[in-house]
Amino acid sequence: MSENKQTEQNQPLSGAPSPEELEAAQAANEFDALTVAQAEIATLQAKNTDLADSYLRAKAEAENARRRAEDEIAKARKFAVEGFADSLLPVLDSLEAGLAIKDATLEHIREGSEATLKQLKSALERNKVVEINPIDAARFDPHLHQAISMVPSEQEANTVVNVLQKGYLIADRVLRPALVTVAAPK
Repeated sequence: MSENKQTEQNQPLSGAPSPEELEAAQAANEFDALTVAQAEIATLQAKNTDLADSYLRAKAEAENARRRAEDEIAKARKFAVEGFADSLLPVLDSLEAGLAIKDATLEHIREGSEATLKQLKSALERNKVVEINPIDAARFDPHLHQAISMVPSEQEANTVVNVLQKGYLIADRVLRPALVTVAAPK
């Protein structure tokens, strides 16, 4: 019997693992798979935390940008005429200075009025207020002109005969149309 034991121990291993070895290998594989799965879960949880943080930061940034834009719009509305008013102040100063002269002659008043008118026109031009003053025989444009009446004329029909009041554009938008009389059809 001792020879049998020795023979069993000295026998080379056969290619098939024992059931205990299979069970141990399977447990090791399951442990490795569990460890890998736990590592993946930890990685995904970290990514999830990073993405949630990034989302909250982006949301806060968008909200702050929206608030800043609303503040800018409110300020623009509140101070929209500031530049225009600033350009009109020299005109006001000129008018007040002209009125402060007690013994002004008609010629002084006329010169002062012409200078003040130049200042006013300059202030309007700087603020993109452009005069609409059609020349005689210009084609009537209903977008820029308002016909007060049609009068018999030697001019072609629907042309401006007379400008009763100038009109004005502000930044290519009609502020006030020019009041005109128009040639009637013959």
